[in-house]
Amino acid sequence: MKDKKPMKSVFKEGAITSEFIGNSIYKHQTKTSIGAHNIFLGQVRADEINGKTVSAIEYTAYEDMANQKFHEIRESAFEKFDLTCMHIYHSLGTVKAGEICLFVFVSSPRRKVVFEALEYIVEAIKADVPVFGKEIFEDESHQWKVNS
Repeated sequence: MKDKKPMKSVFKEGAITSEFIGNSIYKHQTKTSIGAHNIFLGQVRADEINGKTVSAIEYTAYEDMANQKFHEIRESAFEKFDLTCMHIYHSLGTVKAGEICLFVFVSSPRRKVVFEALEYIVEAIKADVPVFGKEIFEDESHQWKVNS
């Protein structure tokens, strides 16, 4: 069994940038025990709801509770799967349509593991983490997002 990782905040203010994602991935290229990486990027969609188009989502969270849930998901994934490393980041604040709001990155010696682990992690985040999104429409009206 792997050593337990210390709990850290997974939140980033605003959109998660391609530079941040690239730097996170780049750090792992020198680890020769890794055989596979897998990435999930959650992007804000410009959904049309009741004739109005979503232009952004404003994310809020019960941060302490959410960080604890993210930590539990992380620990559970390390116990279930042969992972070398994992990064999870979620946006807080306003993220515009087309921008990244969730970044999950896993690495393992084996290819099959990263696919299974990533699906497990993303589904657990959607089901268990208290992060809430307020959809902001082009006309500046808003509604609370329904998970989908």
